[in-house]
Amino acid sequence: MINKLAIIDPKAKISPNVKIGPYSIIGANVQIGEGSEIQSHVSIVGNTIIGNNNKIYPFASIGNDPQDLKFDGEETKLEIGDNNKIREYVTINPGTKGGGGLTKIGNNCLFMVSSHIAHDCLVGNNVILANNVPLGGHAEIQDNVIIGGNSAVQQFTRVGRSAMIGGMCGVVRDIIPYGIAHGNRSVLQGLNLIGLRRKNIPNKEIMSLSEAYKEIFKDENLTRNLTNLDKDYRKNELVLEVVNFLEKDKKRPICTPFSK
Repeated sequence: MINKLAIIDPKAKISPNVKIGPYSIIGANVQIGEGSEIQSHVSIVGNTIIGNNNKIYPFASIGNDPQDLKFDGEETKLEIGDNNKIREYVTINPGTKGGGGLTKIGNNCLFMVSSHIAHDCLVGNNVILANNVPLGGHAEIQDNVIIGGNSAVQQFTRVGRSAMIGGMCGVVRDIIPYGIAHGNRSVLQGLNLIGLRRKNIPNKEIMSLSEAYKEIFKDENLTRNLTNLDKDYRKNELVLEVVNFLEKDKKRPICTPFSK
């Protein structure tokens, strides 16, 4: 059902069974998948593709120009997957030419009130951004990450899979997969053991990851600690994921227990 007070460009591609509320604006290059619900006063513009069964709440702004002074009106994209909930006053910007031209969001995410996803961000599946969480440009947020309210993620920062970040935290360093970080500026506090257990990861694998974590972060010399890490630990896929994350080229330092 499309409300007669909605403003929809005739070139927009709206799938069957999409609900659009009054005073919402849908631009010419927008595609919206089946079963999605766009409530009242939502703006969706730009080269924006929205998948199936998404629910977007009032006053969200999706696909408008990036907040980047280098953006010069070039053609870029925003892609949003399926089954996401985008709450009131959320803003999501497309990519920029200098950043790859694409902002991409996966499936089953929850973006709470006034959260922001900037240009060229890559956001995985099952991600939760609590109220007032902004992601700076080019941030990479992997699957199953939870970021607490009023935290902010600096541009170019990576947050690894199943990591958890506490509220009111400035995330200025890369957070390892399965890590927990909080503090005024992000400090690594340990592993998200509860999250791992909830995913029914075998206890043996969790214990191996925990032991490897202690070896990797026993002091500030991560390079040496990774070099000396017992090869048996690398047989554990969880440990290997953390090691690969640490060894990958990066633009931000790694968040450690010694971060200041």
